[in-house]
Amino acid sequence: MKRHGNLFGSFSDADNIERAARMSDHYKPENTAKVCALLHSDEFQPSDAYNITINDGKERLLTILPENPDKIIHRALLLILRPIWDKVFIADSYCGIRKRGQLPAALRTRSFIQEARKSGRVYCLKFDMRKFYPTIKHDVLKALVRRSIKDKQILRYLDAIIDSEEGVMLGSPISPYFANLYITYLCHRLKEKMGAKWLINYADDFIILSNDKEFLHRLLKEIEGYSTVELRIEVKRNKQIFPVALDRSDKHGRGIDFLGFVFYLNETRIRKGIKQALCRKIAKLRKAKNPISRKDFLQAIAPWWGWLKYSDSQYLINQLNKISPYEIKFRR
Repeated sequence: MKRHGNLFGSFSDADNIERAARMSDHYKPENTAKVCALLHSDEFQPSDAYNITINDGKERLLTILPENPDKIIHRALLLILRPIWDKVFIADSYCGIRKRGQLPAALRTRSFIQEARKSGRVYCLKFDMRKFYPTIKHDVLKALVRRSIKDKQILRYLDAIIDSEEGVMLGSPISPYFANLYITYLCHRLKEKMGAKWLINYADDFIILSNDKEFLHRLLKEIEGYSTVELRIEVKRNKQIFPVALDRSDKHGRGIDFLGFVFYLNETRIRKGIKQALCRKIAKLRKAKNPISRKDFLQAIAPWWGWLKYSDSQYLINQLNKISPYEIKFRR
């Protein structure tokens, strides 16, 4: 793998810092000059930050960083390093990567299921890592960063950011890239050495499809060994290998609960908790004292729009339209 040097000039260039500064909703022109001066003085140290706890289905610790200089510097680094690191990741890593994300990952999952079923019974290996972000080891991450980056000044900034929090912080623009780097060499090993053809990962969440159940058991053994020895993280105990059901009425298999959807061979449904949250939201809108506009209604249900649009949810939509302030409809 090519290691890249001579990056600091592009990183610290005023145009790059300006681009990074303009990515904020709180853009101030004077910040560009301040950050440029700080970088050229070589005196940057990560600022004090604070953590808050969020709950988006699971409890997480979110780090709140100051916009100036920290987030600007993180984004400026990412503008330079992203083209390098995008080439390191496998094509089917999706979390935090430009032009990928949750919906492309879901569509790819559905495509893989249809491809796999042409060859026979479809089995799924589903797993994730135990407390992934907080347990990332700094020495391992730094070594992985150095597989693609050799610029000493850039490495000093990256090391300082890595060492500023235990594990990898949630809340930095560069954090998803650190997480993907940590896991990507496992992905390469599974695909290129072990022959895992239908593999998708979203941060530390994985699904791997195969027509051979025993092959998935061998993969799981390899994954657990590599994760423990090379990455020093653990696969969660709730890992599963199961046949994929035709639909939700099929008792000879199960759906793949992934990315807010439940994938079957013949249909795609919304995860139960997401459906319940949507129903509660619409019930609340219906009971509001003051009627809302259609625009406000659509904005209120926007977080659920993609799940509805890209799943087999017409019956649910019909039921919701009976209680909804406005009709839910979209082109398919």
